[in-house]
Amino acid sequence: MTGESAPLFLYALRTVTEAAAAAAYDWIGRGRKEDGDGAAVDAMRDALNQLAIDGLVVIGEGEKDEAPALFNGERLGTAGDDVQLDIAVDPIEGTTYMATGLSNSLAVIAAAPRGSMMDPGPAFYMEKLAVPPAAKGRIDPSWPVERRLTALAQALDKPIGELTIYVLDKPRHKKMVERIHEAGARVALYPAGDVAGALMAAIPDSGIDALMGTGGTPEGVMTACAVRALGGDFMGRLDPQLPSEQIAVRDAGLSTETWYAMEDMISSQNVFFCATGITPGLLLDGVQRHKDHHRLHTLMISGASGERQFLTNWRPR
Repeated sequence: MTGESAPLFLYALRTVTEAAAAAAYDWIGRGRKEDGDGAAVDAMRDALNQLAIDGLVVIGEGEKDEAPALFNGERLGTAGDDVQLDIAVDPIEGTTYMATGLSNSLAVIAAAPRGSMMDPGPAFYMEKLAVPPAAKGRIDPSWPVERRLTALAQALDKPIGELTIYVLDKPRHKKMVERIHEAGARVALYPAGDVAGALMAAIPDSGIDALMGTGGTPEGVMTACAVRALGGDFMGRLDPQLPSEQIAVRDAGLSTETWYAMEDMISSQNVFFCATGITPGLLLDGVQRHKDHHRLHTLMISGASGERQFLTNWRPR
C-alpha cells in the first residue's frame, strides 16, 4: 500500500478504531470489561471486513480456540490476495480501565506488509523503552536506569531534571521509579495506557521524554509500528510475569535476555497506525455521545510519508 493509495487507506483504516471506540462507549465505567471488549471486538471485525484488503491477524485477541473473533491467524477483508497485510489489533487497550472509567483507554490497530510484523508467540509481557527521534540509536536499553537517563538528557540537550518519564503505576515498577527520582528526573505515573505513553515519547515536545517499564507484548509490537512511523526508537525485551508464562516462553525457544530492536518487531517502514480515544487521556479525547452522533478523536500515522494527523470526527449513530 504505497503511493497515492496510502493516504486513502490510512483514512479508511481509522474507521476500524472509530467503530470499536463507539461500541465500547456503552460500557465505560460499568465494571463489565468482558461486555465492553466483546462489543468493541465485534465492531472492529465488522469494519475490517469492509476494507479492500487481505488482512492476516498476527496479533489479536488470542488463539482461535480462545477467541471467537479477531483471533491470531484470522483472515479479514474483501480483497482476496491483492493487498496482503499483517494486522495487529487491540479493540480496547486497557479494558479494566475502560470498565472502571479511568483514563487513556484506546482502540488501536496497526497494519504493514505481509510478513513484516514480529509474532511474539506466548509472551504476554515485555519490558519497553520508547524515545523521541533525537535519541534514536543513542541509548542501550540494557544500561542501568541512571545511564539511560544521562544519555537521553544529552540527546535531547536538556538537564536530567527536566526529563519526564512515562511509567505504568504498577508494583513491579516501584524500584525503577525510585531510581528515576533519585537521578533527578520526573515520573508521569498512569494506571494504564503504555501505548499512549510510548506515542507521546516518540512525538517531540509532547511533555513526555521516554517510556520505560513492562507492559503487554502485543501492545509493544503495535507501538513499535507507530514509533517507527514517527521516526522515534523503540526496544523491547520479553519479560514474563507469571510462572506459566515463563514456561511457555522458554518452551517456545524465546529469549528473555535479548532486547529486540524496533526493526526486529516491524521490518517495514510502510506501516499504518490508528488509535481512537475511548476514555479521555493525555493523547486523545474520549468518546462523546450526542443525540445523533458520536464525537471521536483519532491519531493517524503513516510510515511511508512520516505524517501524523489528529482527526475529530462526528460519526452518525
